[in-house]
Amino acid sequence: QVQLVESGGGLVQAGGSLRLSCAASGRTFSSYAVGWFRQAPGKEREIVATITRSGTTTYYADSVKGRFTISRDNAKNTVYLQANSLKPEDTAVYYCAAVQRPSAPSGPGLYDYWGQGTQVTVSS
Repeated sequence: QVQLVESGGGLVQAGGSLRLSCAASGRTFSSYAVGWFRQAPGKEREIVATITRSGTTTYYADSVKGRFTISRDNAKNTVYLQANSLKPEDTAVYYCAAVQRPSAPSGPGLYDYWGQGTQVTVSS
């Protein structure tokens, strides 16, 4: 079992940057693929980016491609989401999720563990 805690959210102006962190408990975090998801008010939870447990393969939603970067440091049990050139439409609660498998699925229902979320608000 793994517990996830997100941090790094906040209020930022359009064009600004934030670095979100997802810290995991447990000694086997390197066996978990991780995804970042977000949910805006009145909308469904959507995928943002994923990373395989090895960190060699990443995926990005078209809406964030070229602006966001997902990475992981298994020695620190942490996954990061660097969000640059933020837009007002990026405003949402951002969640990290983990599943114990090599590849990282895109569907939120395929993840077993979730953090509590961190709010990102981008002002225009």
